[in-house]
Amino acid sequence: MTTEAPDDTFHVFDTTLRDGAQREGINLTVADKLTIARHLDDFGVGFIEGGWPGANPRDTEFFERARKEIDFQHAQLVAFGSTRRAGVPAQTDPQVKALLDSQAPVVVLVAKSHDKHVELALRTTLEENLDMVRDTVSHLREQGRRVFVDCEHFFDGYHANPAYAKRVVRAAHEAGAEVVVLCDTNGGMLPAQIQAVVRTVLADTGARLGIHAQDDTGCAVANTLAAVDAGATHVQCTANGYGERVGNANLFPVVAALQLKYGKQVLPEGALRETTRISHAIAEVVNLTPSTHQPYVGTSAFAHKAGLHASAIKVDPDLYQHIDPELVGNTMRMLVSDMAGRASVELKGKELGYDLAGDRELVGRIVARVKEQELKGYTYEAADASFELLLRDEVHGGVTGVAPRFFRLESWRAIVEQRPDGTQANEATVKAWAKGERLVTTGEGNGPVNALDRALRAGLERIFPQLARLSLVDYKVRILEGTHGSSSTTRVLISMSDGSAEWSTVGVADNVIAASWQALDDAYTYGLLRAGVEPPE
Repeated sequence: MTTEAPDDTFHVFDTTLRDGAQREGINLTVADKLTIARHLDDFGVGFIEGGWPGANPRDTEFFERARKEIDFQHAQLVAFGSTRRAGVPAQTDPQVKALLDSQAPVVVLVAKSHDKHVELALRTTLEENLDMVRDTVSHLREQGRRVFVDCEHFFDGYHANPAYAKRVVRAAHEAGAEVVVLCDTNGGMLPAQIQAVVRTVLADTGARLGIHAQDDTGCAVANTLAAVDAGATHVQCTANGYGERVGNANLFPVVAALQLKYGKQVLPEGALRETTRISHAIAEVVNLTPSTHQPYVGTSAFAHKAGLHASAIKVDPDLYQHIDPELVGNTMRMLVSDMAGRASVELKGKELGYDLAGDRELVGRIVARVKEQELKGYTYEAADASFELLLRDEVHGGVTGVAPRFFRLESWRAIVEQRPDGTQANEATVKAWAKGERLVTTGEGNGPVNALDRALRAGLERIFPQLARLSLVDYKVRILEGTHGSSSTTRVLISMSDGSAEWSTVGVADNVIAASWQALDDAYTYGLLRAGVEPPE
């Protein structure tokens, strides 16, 4: 396993594979950890903390396989563990031996820096704790390892006993630790507090300091940057902010801020443009839906809905965006809703490939139609494909106001039968016209909507074989305001995929099957247009 030596002027240290994996709902296999490690190395972080070798078989296996299977280009692999046990020499402590056996070039030791934790959790003396730090750091350095020390509960410990907390930092530094990391383990600190403590500890100890911030006050990113302002040159983060309780400092906003706001080149040249891709790729591995509102990388991070914003963005996107989204691999999106004005529609049309500039009458019709439809319960900010079909109707619809479609519905019928044995039968019949041919087809499914979908496919796939590539990937139902209960209006959102892209459509009706039909109609129409099929005149 070879790697470039990281730039030691500033460390970006990722702990997704250890601290991030402690998030509720995340359970990583060794294969998952190897995949994430490759993504992080591609991104260009300097250090990847792989886990605690010796503490569980999975982490031990990860280090064995990572040595053989990953050719790290940017990162150094880091093993995490604790200082030696009280009264046991570091040379014979089995946990310290496991750190060496991992063959990781860097070791992070967690050390107690809160006097109460030393006495109550470790059940030893304050002096013995200092010896445990010194001995373990010295031993690992003698074995050729780079050593960082995480001072657990440092800020709480500093508040309770600042003199002792600083003694732990000095002990680690003097024994040879390259970085001493101040940990806000409970996540209760605020930026001004972090900044003041880091500045004081740096001046009083002379150690190189890092920061590890949990997000319990929602300030982990701000606390990390405050520590950098105070002189910390090592930041510990997790991808997408994964971690214990509410999480850790989010890697992606931290590195984006360091490069774009502070002017620090903390990633390899060009790597920042991979931010959004890496964020979403890791979310897929851990099987968590990417947060749409995450800074920098969320799909809503550069989405604009208000008409006032759109009018300004039409003149200059920088008027309502703090950076060019392409710098982090994201894109600007215009949302069309009942808040839309002419500028919103023009910009969204341009995004979809329609030049609407200069045709005030056309833009006015589209705006009026959107507002009318949204009043009925439609939502186009979550259904771009349906909006594009609406726009296409207005652009190409001519006298009828509807662009040519691939098929025309005559009728549909759905039957749900409850049987004596408790099972259900769901059957649908669709009568439609396509290319001058009348189609009458039936389908069975695990629900009336699924049966309707199968009936529609059964009739159309013979005429449009491109439909065989399409698959339904998401289906959402929402009951809108109405009189009450089952008589309320229903909105259905459908997501369809052709294997290379996804699109969403919307339907609204007074029952779920009728709303679903509308969304399916739009979804298949859009899919055929994407496939390059020309609709009949």
